Amino acid sequence: MSEGEGQKETRAEVALSGLPGSPGVALGKAVVLAIGRTGVVHRHVESTDVAEEIERFKSGVAKAAAELRELSNRARPTATKIEISVLEAYTLMVEDELLLAEVTRRIETELVCAEWALDLAVTEMAAQLRRAGDAYLAERSHDFEFVGARIRLAINGANPAVVPETTEPRVIVAHDLSPAETVGLTREKVLALVTEVGTRSSHTSIVARALEIPAVVGVAGALSRIGNGDSIIVDGLRGQLLLHPRAETITEYQARAARFRDITRLRREARDRPSKLGSGELIELRANIDLPSEALGALSHGARGIGLYRTEFLYMDRSEPPSEEEQYDTYRRVAEIMNPLSVTLRTFDIGGDKFATVFQMPSEMNPALGLRAVRLGLARPEIFMTQLRAMVRATAHGKLRIMLPMIASLGELFAVKELYDQAVKDVDARGQPRAEHISIGIMVEVPSAAVLAHEFAEHAEFMSIGTNDLVQYTLAVDRSTPELAYLASYFDPAILRLIQNVLEAGKARERPVLVCGAMASDPMAALLLVGMGLREMSMEAAAVPEVREVLANVTLDQLERAAKDALAERTAAGVQAALTRHFGRLLSEG
Repeated sequence: MSEGEGQKETRAEVALSGLPGSPGVALGKAVVLAIGRTGVVHRHVESTDVAEEIERFKSGVAKAAAELRELSNRARPTATKIEISVLEAYTLMVEDELLLAEVTRRIETELVCAEWALDLAVTEMAAQLRRAGDAYLAERSHDFEFVGARIRLAINGANPAVVPETTEPRVIVAHDLSPAETVGLTREKVLALVTEVGTRSSHTSIVARALEIPAVVGVAGALSRIGNGDSIIVDGLRGQLLLHPRAETITEYQARAARFRDITRLRREARDRPSKLGSGELIELRANIDLPSEALGALSHGARGIGLYRTEFLYMDRSEPPSEEEQYDTYRRVAEIMNPLSVTLRTFDIGGDKFATVFQMPSEMNPALGLRAVRLGLARPEIFMTQLRAMVRATAHGKLRIMLPMIASLGELFAVKELYDQAVKDVDARGQPRAEHISIGIMVEVPSAAVLAHEFAEHAEFMSIGTNDLVQYTLAVDRSTPELAYLASYFDPAILRLIQNVLEAGKARERPVLVCGAMASDPMAALLLVGMGLREMSMEAAAVPEVREVLANVTLDQLERAAKDALAERTAAGVQAALTRHFGRLLSEG
């Protein structure tokens, strides 16, 4: 053992928190990708050299554009439509006339080299986007920075390849990853992905789920804490990293990872079997998806339907809203793939914190509390009606139901139902087929909806508890802020009491209730929820086998007793401790 290796072994174990991007567990060595503004040359030039510098820049632009086109063509057979569209957008940004003019101006007036002029121009453009106060534009500032880095590499003749060749797969750690960096990634090369920025709907998360590898995003300061070759554990289900793990921690997570792999290997055999408790009670496990292609993955993991189909991706990175026909075709495909299993279509959940230029969102001090989701739909009824008509038509091709996000008052529900009734009339007037009856439900993710659950149950045919936002709004914690992750616990007694109220309302009115947030993907939380009375839950597809296995090893009596003890606790830590007393051995083995 070398001296360096010995030092690494003595390092203290460090826990870092982020956001779950893709479920699963990975243990391995880190490879850090330093992508961005590193290596910018700052060199003044003589006036006689201006023409040469401009030509260097133009040559770099041409080379970078050609590389991106080649990458796009090479990736087209396997990449997603979103990846291809983003690569094409990058190509257009590289060749943007405004960028050419601004870099040329700086070279001519400030007498700086091409690399320096490019860096100044890109930095200013990105800053302008961030200052605009629009979350979508702020997100796009990263694209400008990437484009600048790409051109700079081309100017200097550097190789843009990102992932180094290694003898074994590694955990990729980066500030952010664009389609140009992830297009060539495979499960054979990569154990997991970790980024400093991003959300569950960011590109990195989507790619990781498609590859079925773990990912944790939004890990603040990851690049300053993690070095090349560092040992790291990535828990993509809980959004946690363990850096320099102790021997006992490695043993624990090796067992979890092995168990996860075993369950994955068995999922095809078990996928058509219903999920049952050890005492025989049926528990419906469904999947959350973002794209139609993920429906097949949900089936392969044994999901018994789609409990949450997020439709926001139809509105991303485009200037015009998707047509009714485009949406209808998308929803129809999902319905046909899953038929005869059910699919829950959620109307768009878009706000100032989600990038959809279609709506030209206004600047808001707090987008989470602003014009978003159903509120946005009611404010832009022409766009909302298009989606509702497409959803109504798609019900002719499978067992579909419609779910409304961020409902906070009965008045909002009534207003949406009026639009929905008109959408049905429009479809009928055209003579287009639809299901005879279409269930309309709500997401319970605002405390007011949970408090008034008994009233909502009179008018909504089902209720789905979105624990991610419910935690955020109830506990006043921004769930995208890693520094506050320790507060954002769905085991908090306040959250559990709200869930309990919704479950009681559903039982009293004979309305189905399910949980579709991250809480359902956590085996410990799933045990608690079933003990509280839940019989349906929707989760990340990759979490279905693990949750199914855990539930099969307990009885309803055990779960109800554990839930009673947990609900008597006054803190989140106390709730978890109570559940650990009941199921610690089962969970450690699984």
